[in-house]
Amino acid sequence: MSKNKLRKFSELLTYSNVYQCFDWHNPVLHGKGMEEFNLKGKWKEEHFKNNHPITLELACGGGEYTLNLSKMYPNRNFIGVDIKGARIWKGATKAIQQNLNNAAFLRCRIEQITHFFALNEIDEIWITFPDPFLRDAKANRRLTSPFFISKYREILKKEGIVQLKTDDPTLYEFTLETISEDSKCELIYQENNIYSKELIIPELAFKTYYENMHLEKGRKIKFVRFTI
Repeated sequence: MSKNKLRKFSELLTYSNVYQCFDWHNPVLHGKGMEEFNLKGKWKEEHFKNNHPITLELACGGGEYTLNLSKMYPNRNFIGVDIKGARIWKGATKAIQQNLNNAAFLRCRIEQITHFFALNEIDEIWITFPDPFLRDAKANRRLTSPFFISKYREILKKEGIVQLKTDDPTLYEFTLETISEDSKCELIYQENNIYSKELIIPELAFKTYYENMHLEKGRKIKFVRFTI
């Protein structure tokens, strides 16, 4: 591991806006100074110190959406979730530098989120350019698979919205198929080329590092909005 990554991992342990789960088999959160935290059902009260709605950005990478959304909506709370510590460091550092107190970051496997959030605790979910796992024959690792939808259902409020932004046509079609086959899901909006027309919501104008790469290659950006 490079010295740069080691430095970033060390710095994360000093950040008050980052919580990390280090053991897949022991889902415990550690925050600043390696202190253990149990925030399930208590994110608003114990971390954000307010009663504002919470949005999750899953597979957040460097947290571009988490940061931009927190600036756009100062009266909402946002949590970026990713397993990559160096990526989390990037977003968390910018949040601290920009005094974005309504932005936090959670380093864990997304399979673990029901250990860290309670029933009805989350108001909205963004999934921004996740790995489409094209070689996964059963597609269980895709973040819009029935397996993950069942996880989101345990933490998302009734009528809460899930939003996927992707360049991958396979993941796009897979998501639409998953929605159609789940009687509890309701498709709100779909578009396979969002920049070919006026954006339906201003948040779609935010571009992640990966989205910019895809656009440079001429790929079309797709969007799905649904409830579960």
